Amino acid sequence: MANSGLQLLGFVLALLGLIADLTATILPQWRVSSFADGSIITAQSYYLGLWMECVWQSTGQLQCKVYDSILALGAALQATRALMVLSIVLGVIAIGIATMGMKCTHCGDDNKVTKARIAMTGGIIFLVAGLCSLVACSWSAHQIIQDFYNPLSPLNKRYEFGPAIFLGWAGAALSLLGGGMLSCSCPGDSSGYKNRQYPAAKPISKPPSSREYV
Repeated sequence: MANSGLQLLGFVLALLGLIADLTATILPQWRVSSFADGSIITAQSYYLGLWMECVWQSTGQLQCKVYDSILALGAALQATRALMVLSIVLGVIAIGIATMGMKCTHCGDDNKVTKARIAMTGGIIFLVAGLCSLVACSWSAHQIIQDFYNPLSPLNKRYEFGPAIFLGWAGAALSLLGGGMLSCSCPGDSSGYKNRQYPAAKPISKPPSSREYV
């Protein structure tokens, strides 16, 4: 079985990945306005997030507005939002399950094999959460690239990658790494050596003595 140090490291990494995904979901900087038109001085910068859009003035003032209607949003944005929320929910569930299965805790069953299986289940859920976050961020990045190189898109309406996407990628990587470490808690067949039956040893025959020939 994996030692408690590996489990603790995997749990901490997965927890940091969950925090990063939660922060990326809240931040509005998923899309940042691009200066592809060549203008050096700009009075405004636009940020587009999963829940709101913001305008940053050159004076340092930031104004944000929550999207009025969910149905008016594009399918890609709705899918990205759903995947990120699903990733956060799975991460919270995985934390509770992994906490009960770690060796350094006294929650749940005291059987080491059972606790290892519980920790492995939490690690698998962390892996699924990391995959959801990875797909959401990669899908959003793909849409940004398509819109940027679309010749029909105006230059002043093109966007680039925002910090939230990179933070989401980092969170996905940490969740996958931490979930992989927790998944190493897969218990082996520790009872195999106890239940293994060996063939009985044959008695050693003694050589005939000289008295038997008399």
